[in-house]
Amino acid sequence: MSDIHCPVTVDGQDVVTMAHGGGGRATARLLDSLFRPAFDNPWLERQHDGAVLDMAGAMAFTTDSYVVRPLFFPGSDIGAMAVHGTVNDLAMCGAEPQYLSAGFILEEGLPLTTLRQVIDSMASAARKAGVRIVTGDLKVVERGKADGLYINTAGVGRIVAADPVEPGQVRSGDRVLLSGDIGRHGIAVMAAREKLDLESAIESDCASIASPVLALLHEGIAVRCLRDLTRGGLASGLVEVAETAGLAARIQEADIPVREDVSAVCELLGLDPLHVANEGRFMAVVAPEDVDRALAILRCHRVSKAAVEIGRFQEGRAGQVTAESLIGGTRIVDRLSGEQLPRIC
Repeated sequence: MSDIHCPVTVDGQDVVTMAHGGGGRATARLLDSLFRPAFDNPWLERQHDGAVLDMAGAMAFTTDSYVVRPLFFPGSDIGAMAVHGTVNDLAMCGAEPQYLSAGFILEEGLPLTTLRQVIDSMASAARKAGVRIVTGDLKVVERGKADGLYINTAGVGRIVAADPVEPGQVRSGDRVLLSGDIGRHGIAVMAAREKLDLESAIESDCASIASPVLALLHEGIAVRCLRDLTRGGLASGLVEVAETAGLAARIQEADIPVREDVSAVCELLGLDPLHVANEGRFMAVVAPEDVDRALAILRCHRVSKAAVEIGRFQEGRAGQVTAESLIGGTRIVDRLSGEQLPRIC
């Protein structure tokens, strides 16, 4: 059956109205015509105030809100990103993602065709990631108050890691693996927002990274810590882990993959690729004896096929990250100062 939907109106309207957030007939019709068919599952069909889940053992729980502008950008959109972002946060905890909630804040006047595109994108991303959207919420705010729509998602997943996966587990000598090239998401959103005339389109790396992470854990790799490299990019991820672990880190800049077009835009705009946001990239800190096996596992998955080793943690001042440059010099890598690009996720 075709995935194409006829952009039918709700209550004779082709845009979101304040009535759609009132909890009455207009709300019910919006839910019945758009949300439930897309997120089709028995939890939603019960039409209860929440989802009752049958879960056992240790669980991970996370939440995030998405306010990206524009709503659609090369390679992805706010709907898919809302699913991927929460799925990825669960995976970073050493958990298998299972269930999500989805809360929508819609702006009066939002075209229903736009809302349907976002919902369908979320549903598709959830199916591919193997998670169910089992409960949610809907609110409408006045025109001009929400840039179209905002989404909040929360997620729960079953812990599958044999040992805790967190910064405090990192030891001196542990190696840093990077799942692929960095900087594409931030540059893709910036190019779409500012209408930059680039020679070639740069698409966001937005994707679920749960599959390669779960493969590492199921194969018994000694994974000390995982960190998805969203706001603040690789630099912030390294500094945050090093601070919590009470260690220093040293990376080889030449080993960090950055596409030529991304590098060119960063150079033009005065940006450091290590600070640019990603939505489908992560770093894994693993025991040194497991590096080769971990890289082989990561390279079997499309989203991490370009995985590389980029550095190590070592004794030193807590939180100090040093990068060895292409010409052999060194520089201190610090967190991003200020907001490089607001409304990135």
